[in-house]
Amino acid sequence: MILACSSLKKSFQGNELLKDITFKIEEHDKIAIIGVNGAGKTTLLRILCDEESYDSGDIFKTKETSIGYLSQHNTIDPTLTIYDALLEVFKPLLKKEKRMRELETLMSSGTHLDDIMKEYDQLSFEFERDGGYSYQSQIKGVLKGLGFHKDTWDMTLGILSGGQKTRISLGRLLLLKPSLLLLDEPTNHLDVESIEWLENYLKNYPHAIIMVSHDRYFIDQVTNQIIEIENGKSVTYKCSYEQYAQIKKHNRDVALKHYIDNQKEIKRMQESIDLLKSFNREKQVKRAESKEKALEKMEKVEKPDALPQSIRIQFQPLIESGYDVLKVKDLSMAFEQPLFKNINFEVKRQERVALIGPNGIGKTTLFHILLGHLIQQSGKIKLGSRVMMGYYDQEHTSLSFNKTIFQEISDTYPQMNNTQIRSACASFLFKGEDVFKSINMLSGGERGRVVLMKLLLGQSNFLILDEPTNHLDIESKEVLEDALLSFQGTILFISHDRYFINKLATKVVEMRKDNAFIYQGNYNDYLEKRSEDQVEDEKVKNLSYQEKKKNKAEIRKQQNQIKKIEKEISEKEKLIDEYNQLIQCEDVFNDYQKYNEITQQLDTINQQLEELLILWEQLQE
Repeated sequence: MILACSSLKKSFQGNELLKDITFKIEEHDKIAIIGVNGAGKTTLLRILCDEESYDSGDIFKTKETSIGYLSQHNTIDPTLTIYDALLEVFKPLLKKEKRMRELETLMSSGTHLDDIMKEYDQLSFEFERDGGYSYQSQIKGVLKGLGFHKDTWDMTLGILSGGQKTRISLGRLLLLKPSLLLLDEPTNHLDVESIEWLENYLKNYPHAIIMVSHDRYFIDQVTNQIIEIENGKSVTYKCSYEQYAQIKKHNRDVALKHYIDNQKEIKRMQESIDLLKSFNREKQVKRAESKEKALEKMEKVEKPDALPQSIRIQFQPLIESGYDVLKVKDLSMAFEQPLFKNINFEVKRQERVALIGPNGIGKTTLFHILLGHLIQQSGKIKLGSRVMMGYYDQEHTSLSFNKTIFQEISDTYPQMNNTQIRSACASFLFKGEDVFKSINMLSGGERGRVVLMKLLLGQSNFLILDEPTNHLDIESKEVLEDALLSFQGTILFISHDRYFINKLATKVVEMRKDNAFIYQGNYNDYLEKRSEDQVEDEKVKNLSYQEKKKNKAEIRKQQNQIKKIEKEISEKEKLIDEYNQLIQCEDVFNDYQKYNEITQQLDTINQQLEELLILWEQLQE
């Protein structure tokens, strides 16, 4: 054990945030802390690394435990370059290296050689032990993994975005390798490729990790334990997130049943006591008193904590669209530089299509082209019949920040009365005076809920969603998922939330700079097929010149065979038409022998055609 918390409590302005936090961490534990927004997850991390005080309880920590903390907000020297910011981690090592160079110079003087050699040997041992010969490759590996290309390494931190600075802070922390790594939303600002790299890095991390994350897929990949904070109390589950969700639901159902049964029994006994007392006879009164004593001794089951409030959503389209919802053909876009080209895909009615690809590839730009906000450089976009689009914008630009929530809904849907607006707002947890909050005073998650509410009220049959789960806690994500799964329309969405993609998508479109790849199924199906494709690509790369030449010859031979079969199919179909016309002629129709001969020939040709079609399909595959 390297750290333990016992009955930890923390209040803010008289409100108890953490009431009873108890758990322990062992050497190689990898733990996810989950809970609704405002449950106190970040506060707990800050307490563990001594950035926040606590009111009561105990924290036990071994002397050897070093803690590294990645907060959601980091400050870092803006004058450093990207590379130097990570190199700083190895200052003690660089100091040893510098001293070793000095000792090498002193060796040539020949004086105090024994002392110099003794110090040099010790430093050499420590330098090698602490990674002196690999620190540069470690830095390069982390920078590449976190999405920093080599040509950016000389850029100063002062010109980077907030997300890029957070990635630098994460890189420094990973290189420090503390015995307990505390990570607050480590996947924020990372594209899928970087998240996958970080997953693998953390899986193999040699020490303990505690992280706060809303990324359920990431939690399942990295952690072996979940600590849930609910109503100020912690419960530990030694399982995956998916198993936790099932256990949680089962435990809550069992606890609720025990409570209801207990309440029924209490009510039954109390009614019996009241009835006996109402007889007002000594014998019945004594029996009532006896039952009262039994009721006092009876175990009272505590009422389970109320479920945290979550948004209630149901999307219903006003009308049904045609079967073909969207066709994107040879779409290309450029600003000063080419962004993407040759993007082709289709969306059919009731499909739920995930659009994925690295940051900066142009996914949101493609959405703006679909919506008519931008004009493409080339290519075509065709919307199907009766398609009504509704758009969820991750930047929330559709909101008027100077309006209240009530005004935003009222101005967008003037046909709604006060009661209808308040009812809609209540479904998204804006109750009472909350509806008169100004939008510019809302958190990112609250603004997201307002955009979702507007989308719901629009009754569109084709939802275009750009990162709809951003700023939502896990419980709200699951409510949104259930609503979208029951939606009878069509969905095209961008998301970095792989758990969300896995649960929702029926098709995945992977955007690349010069094309798009289509995968049927969800995110796991996409990963499996992508892995197969990579293996196939590797096989092709490893083919020798002769094999490639042979393969090309075989492909040409196959293509010629296909053309030959297509010609035969065409001839057979023409012959069938001729025979079908012939048997309609009166002289053939009335001549039994001729009619039989022609129909037999027709059966033979049909059989030959069927065989040709089967062969054609096999060659195509």
